[in-house]
Amino acid sequence: MRCPQCGLDSQPGAGFCSRCGSRLIVARPAAVREYMLAKVRPSLWFYSRFFIVAVLLIGFGVRILYVARSGWQIAFALIAAGVLMIIAGILARRTVSWNVTSDRIVEKRGLLASHRREMELADIRSIEVSQRALQRLLGLGSVTIASAASADFMIRMTDIANPNQIAEMVRQARLKRLA
Repeated sequence: MRCPQCGLDSQPGAGFCSRCGSRLIVARPAAVREYMLAKVRPSLWFYSRFFIVAVLLIGFGVRILYVARSGWQIAFALIAAGVLMIIAGILARRTVSWNVTSDRIVEKRGLLASHRREMELADIRSIEVSQRALQRLLGLGSVTIASAASADFMIRMTDIANPNQIAEMVRQARLKRLA
C-alpha cells in the first residue's frame, strides 16, 4: 500500500506510514449486494371467482354426463371449460408479484407483456395497511406504499396474506437502508 503523503510503499495491512506517520487509505470492501427479503403474490382467495365458476361448470358437465346421459358433447365441453377456468385462475395469480429487497420494492405485472415498477426504500413516504371485514377473517389485506418522489406514484399490494407482517418488514428494511 502506497502512502498518499510521502509515497513510501508500506506493508499490506498497515494503518499508518512507517516514514511519516500519516494514515494510510484503506481499500473499501466491495459494496454489499442487494438481497431478496420476500416475494409476495396475491392470495388465491383473490382469484376464487375463477375456481367457483370452474367447480360449477364441472359440476353441470358431470350432471349432464351421468344423469341425463344425452348430450355428452356438451358435458365434455363444460368440463373442459371448467378445467380451463382453473388454469386461467392459476395463470392470473402468477401475473402479479411484488419483490421486497434490501434496496427497493419491485412490482411486476403481466404474463406475456410485462409492466415493471420500482421504488427505492429511501423514497418511501408512507405505508398503509387496509383490511375489509372478510379480508380480516381470512387473514388478508392490502398494503399501499406511497413514494416521496411523486404524489401519484404508489405501489399497491392487494389481497396479500399477512399484510401487517409485510408492512413491518418494509418499514424495518427502510430504516435499515436509511441508517
